[in-house]
Amino acid sequence: MTPPTDSDAPSTHASVSARVPLWRDVVVLKWVTQVFLLLVVLSSMWFLANQAGDNLRARNINTEFDFIGRPVDIQLGEGIDTHPDTGGRALWTGMVNTLRLSIAGIAFATILGVIVGLARLSDNWLVNRLGSMWVETLRNIPLLVQMIFYFSVLTTLPRVGLDTGPINGWLHISNKGISLPRVFIADGFYQWLVVMIIGAVIARFVHRRRSRIHDETGAETSPILWVLGIMAIFGVVGLVVHPAFTWMGAIFGAVAGLLDSLPIIVPQILLCGLVLGAAVNWILRFLGAHRSPSGHLSLSDDDWFRVIFAALASLAVVLLVVRWTGLSSWILNSGRDLFEVIEDKFDVDGAARPFDAMRPDIVQKGKFPNYGVNGLTLSLGFAAVFFGVVFYTSAFIGENVRGGILAVPKGQTEAALAVGLTRGQVLRRVVLPQAFRIILPPTGNQYLNLVKNTSLAVAVGYSEIVQVGTTVFNQTGRTLPVVAIWMLFYLSCSLTISVVVNWFNIRMKLVER
Repeated sequence: MTPPTDSDAPSTHASVSARVPLWRDVVVLKWVTQVFLLLVVLSSMWFLANQAGDNLRARNINTEFDFIGRPVDIQLGEGIDTHPDTGGRALWTGMVNTLRLSIAGIAFATILGVIVGLARLSDNWLVNRLGSMWVETLRNIPLLVQMIFYFSVLTTLPRVGLDTGPINGWLHISNKGISLPRVFIADGFYQWLVVMIIGAVIARFVHRRRSRIHDETGAETSPILWVLGIMAIFGVVGLVVHPAFTWMGAIFGAVAGLLDSLPIIVPQILLCGLVLGAAVNWILRFLGAHRSPSGHLSLSDDDWFRVIFAALASLAVVLLVVRWTGLSSWILNSGRDLFEVIEDKFDVDGAARPFDAMRPDIVQKGKFPNYGVNGLTLSLGFAAVFFGVVFYTSAFIGENVRGGILAVPKGQTEAALAVGLTRGQVLRRVVLPQAFRIILPPTGNQYLNLVKNTSLAVAVGYSEIVQVGTTVFNQTGRTLPVVAIWMLFYLSCSLTISVVVNWFNIRMKLVER
């Protein structure tokens, strides 16, 4: 074989350094294909949307949202407004009722689920069997059947009387529902909240300091107990000193006046700057994460796509903010109204208490006695749905808790006991921190299911968003807009729950070296 000569070197170098034709360049082909498919998808969506609009107009199906501001003849069983004057107000009342039921259901289902899960792991035979019966029974009965059963049981209770019990003046149970003592925030709550915020800032500083001492020396510093102690002290002291912060109402009033005097262009500039700043910050951080220690930047095609998409998305949002002046106007008006409301909250008597409580009462204005307004009353519909979603969801959460604890290797428990930790310390410091990482994701799914399961409340007459929306579109004929509002509401609830659960999940994940 003849070795290459010097005369062959230039030709070899030229062939290697020659640019690949565009129709054979892999990068070009990828981008052209993606852009072409994107245009095809957008064109298809545009075509289908136009066709759907033409078909709806041909059948005289109105898809406008004008019913939100028009009067409707609806009377709701319960809520913040039982006689709403517009369709939008009626739907808002249904949303609030759904959120009340969902938030209370999530809280009580979590507590009950943890108890059931621990009962399933108990060495006591009776407690273990009770937990197993709870899970196996409630988990296998359809939720709708449970709701109707609880509603039927509550309707068979005795009628309301002036001596209704079981604990008259404290707990009333009848065929009108359940009435309990009510604790609520009073006029001095917002001044007291300022004191608590100051305490939270100090508690955060102390927690970081105590944690740093523990990391450096290994000493037991109890940062959580310090935080709880500081918050308790500020809470008690705030009951006395909170009237000293009534002057803050003037600050909120000044902010409201400032917002009322600002032109629309100011929030537009701020929003545009915020969006562009966030996009630039993300792009710089993304590029910095892909830069080698020597400063060389190595990006794949997908990485370039992310950068370009972030830039184009920010420009699209800026264009939306500039063209849609109603958004900036809404921000100014809503901000002004919010600070005016806060100003009114601080304009109270200096002796106002932060909290107050009322016992349930029974009044008789005519021939028949009924529950008064002082207590916390659970109507038949609310109680049936509440018991249904709490008991049903707690069975699944209990299994999540049991599975998460059992997933922790037994050797870690034995090792913790071997070094002298008590069973309580083993549970708090070794088992639960690892079990939470396993428990949280499926439990978040159960929270999502609970929120969506509240739509079954229409079967027992509780005025949640689906029941109210059905009444609204029966009166107005706006089925598609109401269904769109349903979808947006449940999507917002699902995304909110997912963000919260993922935040806790990230905070608890193992930190790898």
